[in-house]
Amino acid sequence: MNIRTVAAPLSLTVALALGLAACHKQPQPEATATSESPVADAASQAVPAPLPTEIPEGLRGRWGMVDADCTSTAGDAKGLLTVDAKRLTFYEAVASLGTIKSASDKAIDADFAFSGEGQSWNLDVALSSPDGGKTLVRKDTGADAAPGTLTYKKCP
Repeated sequence: MNIRTVAAPLSLTVALALGLAACHKQPQPEATATSESPVADAASQAVPAPLPTEIPEGLRGRWGMVDADCTSTAGDAKGLLTVDAKRLTFYEAVASLGTIKSASDKAIDADFAFSGEGQSWNLDVALSSPDGGKTLVRKDTGADAAPGTLTYKKCP
C-alpha cells in the first residue's frame, strides 16, 4: 500500500467531518438583558416626557403686583400681568412664547420675544406658582433683564 491510497480516503474523511461540523448549527445562548447589553441600557434609561408647547394652565390668568392692579378700571394697572397659553401681556408690552426649556404644571422656563413702546427684545423668563396658584413668581434673565424676582398675586 502506498501513501497515496491511504491519504486519499483519510483526507476525504477529514473533509466530510469538517463539512458536517460547519453545517451543524450549535445552539446559541439567548440574549439576556444584562447591564452590559444595549437592550438593558436602553430599557434602564428613562425617556423624558416631551415638553409642552404652551404655558401651563396653572400659571394662566390675571396676576397683579398690588391689589389695585386687579381692580383698576382706568387702564392704569401698571403691575398687571395677563398670562395665556402663548403670551404674557403687560401694561405696555407683550411677550410671545418661544422655546420652552423646562416645564411642569406649576412652572415654566422659556425664551420670550418682547415688544412694546417701539422696542423689541428677548428674555429668558421663569414663571412658577409655589403655592398652588395664589402667587406667581417671575424671574427674567438676559441682557435686558431687571435684577431680582417679581411676585404677583392671582386676581379674583
